[in-house]
Amino acid sequence: MMSKKAFGIDIGGSGIKGAPVHLGKGELAADRVRIPTPQPSTPEAVADTVAELIGSFDVAEDMPVGVTFPAVIQEGVAKTAANVDRSWIGTDVDALFTERTGHDVFVVNDADAAGIAEMEFGAGRKSSGVVQVFTLGTGVGSATFVDGRLVPNTELGHVLLHGDSAEKYMASSAKEREDLDWETWAGRLQEYFSHIEFLFSPTRIIVGGGVSKKHQKFLPLLDLEAEILPAELRNEAGIIGAAVLAHREVKALKKGKKKDDKHHAGS
Repeated sequence: MMSKKAFGIDIGGSGIKGAPVHLGKGELAADRVRIPTPQPSTPEAVADTVAELIGSFDVAEDMPVGVTFPAVIQEGVAKTAANVDRSWIGTDVDALFTERTGHDVFVVNDADAAGIAEMEFGAGRKSSGVVQVFTLGTGVGSATFVDGRLVPNTELGHVLLHGDSAEKYMASSAKEREDLDWETWAGRLQEYFSHIEFLFSPTRIIVGGGVSKKHQKFLPLLDLEAEILPAELRNEAGIIGAAVLAHREVKALKKGKKKDDKHHAGS
């Protein structure tokens, strides 16, 4: 069981949130601080905000910092940009934040971070086989794990359903936009998760996002082979998952492991 602390930051389109995380308990070690995401959300402006957020805490120099980012992240580089300025594409986010903050910073896709937190401390703990964590919101984020190991950057909100990205049809934003009742929306989720189940045969599906607070209204309406559960960490999942990832990355580097080894949920 991890007993140290790491610092987690969750970057979103409207706000940047962060706090130190107690890695043994899987909970925030202090009240989180939220700073509005600068507009335009360029790399330089966001890096300044990240440095400001860390500076609002007494963060030891050797404390690793994990950062979620709304993009496909490969070797620390943003390959896409969702809800942030498109100038991020091609930016080495790891290097930029490390240089700007003076801390070892490790960046991860935001949905993957939420998944890491759920696998370590939430509804996915002690799970084996194929486990998938979905974050339902404006879009649909996804994280896929095989025997505890993350398959990074799965963008399963964009699988085709009715000829377009599925998230446009079944994200919680679609429910709000079209004023769908719970039963009708659950029917859309049934279509989507049945399709996911056909493609991946998961043993467990975990559903997060703000709407998961009302999981009793829609999860019992779904009929799937996989066990389907609500996420447990909710709004803190990104911060916690980012901190867990940063701690593991430092451990892996000290042991001389390859960078990809950081993604194992049980290490």
